Amino acid sequence: MKLYISPRAPNPRRVQMFIAEKGIAGIAEVVVEIGKDEHRSSDFRAKSPLAKVPVLELDDGRMLGETRAICSYLEGLYPEPNLMGETFEERAFIEMTDRRMEFYLFGSIANCIRHTHPGLAPLEQPQFADFGRSQGEKVREVARWLDEELSRLPFVAGERFTIADITAFCAIEFARGLMKFRPGHEGLANLQNWRDRIAERASARV
Repeated sequence: MKLYISPRAPNPRRVQMFIAEKGIAGIAEVVVEIGKDEHRSSDFRAKSPLAKVPVLELDDGRMLGETRAICSYLEGLYPEPNLMGETFEERAFIEMTDRRMEFYLFGSIANCIRHTHPGLAPLEQPQFADFGRSQGEKVREVARWLDEELSRLPFVAGERFTIADITAFCAIEFARGLMKFRPGHEGLANLQNWRDRIAERASARV
């Protein structure tokens, strides 16, 4: 299999971290340089019609896009260590939390950065600065809620590390870089402590 990624892009990092947590070997990485518009080339669009990374090329030649779908596929192939839930009930609650991290934390961070950071202007035209700033406020609302959750839970979705922690961690790291968002600097000690614990995992260094 081949995994098409782009350096510093957060969604490919989510899959890379998932792979590392699983200890999966043998998936070749192919770099697609977003900054050079390689994701918009006809060759890459044949693999990813909407010009998005990551994409997993399967051994039979099919292309699987979308981060959550790729992780679900890999979870099926490599069920241990389990990251998405053992029972239907656990899977449902982990997915609920993962979706919250993806839609309300990650999504708002991405919108804030894409609409306020000058370096992202080539990728986001037109930029709407007011919208971007409002999304930054929503990031902090979600972060305050998550900080409260982490006052009683060791991990984002409960008592163990799951895919929801990967999504939240990659989101926070993306915000650290381009939003200069540091939970500890904003009084969110639980979120900062959780971030620091996850950063110590080997998978966080991929």
